[in-house]
Amino acid sequence: MNYQVISADGHIDLPWLPPDLFTANASKEFKDRMPYVTDSAKGPIWVTNNGIQFGHQNGMGLAGKEYVPGKIRRSDRMAAEGLYEDGKKGIRRVADPDLRVKDQDRDGVQAEVLYGIAGRTMRLRDPEAAAEMMRIYNQWLADFCDAYPDRFAGLAGIPNHDVAAAVAEIERVVKRGGLRGLEVANTVDMTPLYEPGWEPLWQVVDDSGLPLHFHTSGGEKPATKGLEPLQRRQAHAVYITGFQMGMSKLLMEIIYGGVLEAHPGLRLVIAESGIGWIPYLLERMDLEWEDQYKDLTLTMKPSDYWHRQCKATYQSDKVGLRLLDVLGEDNVMWGSDYPHMDGVWPDSQEFIDNELGHLPAETRAKIVCGNAARLYGFSVNKVN
Repeated sequence: MNYQVISADGHIDLPWLPPDLFTANASKEFKDRMPYVTDSAKGPIWVTNNGIQFGHQNGMGLAGKEYVPGKIRRSDRMAAEGLYEDGKKGIRRVADPDLRVKDQDRDGVQAEVLYGIAGRTMRLRDPEAAAEMMRIYNQWLADFCDAYPDRFAGLAGIPNHDVAAAVAEIERVVKRGGLRGLEVANTVDMTPLYEPGWEPLWQVVDDSGLPLHFHTSGGEKPATKGLEPLQRRQAHAVYITGFQMGMSKLLMEIIYGGVLEAHPGLRLVIAESGIGWIPYLLERMDLEWEDQYKDLTLTMKPSDYWHRQCKATYQSDKVGLRLLDVLGEDNVMWGSDYPHMDGVWPDSQEFIDNELGHLPAETRAKIVCGNAARLYGFSVNKVN
């Protein structure tokens, strides 16, 4: 494969998965606790027996929303390519490897990193069943990626509620092979990452040699009950606009917590986080460390750990791309975010040209291809 563009952030969301995936593959004790597809007044939807809904089958984004023309500009653009209409017909372009490759080709992308269902499983409010869902999904994803190993780098979903369960799943994933990274579910109730109870997970990740990922989740949604329609929209606008900022807390926890100091071989990716805010955070962390926190278990400035071990993905961030001298051109990876509503598919080439066209060719190639190729093993010697 002659790689020119690799998307470091793509998604296979639960609504697009085979409708009986979880019920057909769950252990006996979990079958009644798994999500499945049933009929509703608005068509097939994903539900559980205890009343939790996961959205419309083949619906928009991770929540499986119903596509309504004229509501979201990027969704209209994807709809023009027939994505949602095909979904209504049962054509699962997002989760069919042959069809997904065609959508890559349509977008001028030669390979993708695939994030999955880790965060959504927590909607079950049933940690054991969530872990079972991730086990089933990880097996399915490995088979999916086996169809085109030169086009897909799948990330295994790892639970965050039970470190022992997380360690066991990582060991199982590594033994099976076929996946190229680990995504720990990022939820608002997650134990702070500087807590020592996480250490067995850091160790098994380090031992695995696979990069560790946390994908932005948006944090806790604002309470809107009782608000007027305009105020509900305002609250939602604040939430959507600022959801990437929540990743700053996670990054600080890992660096200040000494995780990267203790595990210099561990590679960390914070995904769909944007990059424009990171230079300020690194500067602020360095200042505070120098001023009053040199008693922490760090032997370098916080920013040094970022440059040595961390990467972030973005889909559109003109401000961040003006700060590459601080960020490091080796620490940034572009992604299309296909098939999410805030992504740039099928117009990735236009976004890349508009936002990176001013950069030297070598720098641009790193951001849109080379950094991801090296991290995920996409035949580095063939990257142009």
